[in-house]
Amino acid sequence: MRISLAVVFLVLTLSMLTAAQAQAADAEQPVVVNIKRLSLESALAIAQAAIDECRKAGVQVAVTVVDRGGHSQVVLRDVLAMDLTLPISYQKAYTAMSFNTPTSALQGRFKSPVSIAKVDNVLPSAGGVPVQAGGTILGGVGVSGAPSGKTDEQCARAGVEAVAADLEMADID
Repeated sequence: MRISLAVVFLVLTLSMLTAAQAQAADAEQPVVVNIKRLSLESALAIAQAAIDECRKAGVQVAVTVVDRGGHSQVVLRDVLAMDLTLPISYQKAYTAMSFNTPTSALQGRFKSPVSIAKVDNVLPSAGGVPVQAGGTILGGVGVSGAPSGKTDEQCARAGVEAVAADLEMADID
């Protein structure tokens, strides 16, 4: 099979144009990307407010606050909360952060035996809410240990509400 000189020239020209476009796109990208994160104090305030809300309801729970990378930032377990509440609160926080939505909104969404809910640490069960400000996801909070996911989520929301005004006033841009 013989390739004509015109085809070779066309392929080389297209390759050079593609490379030039890629270089132009790279030149527009910043060298450093700023990522906003919750302070330790804000994450701790969220967790403590969630614990306090659940205590008002007469239940003892575990609370995990994760950063926007899904890493635990604060973990609190009330005195009588079972050990099992620790990984579950993490999974709820991780799921809320990953999907940027309350985990109660995900219940029943993934029914296939090979669905995303089978991925490690994804738990579409009520009790997790994202932490956001100015349209930016900052993390997630998960609560586990109440008799119902509805109560877990109520406590998680109370945690976020405890710092909501401060987060809205923060420089998120």
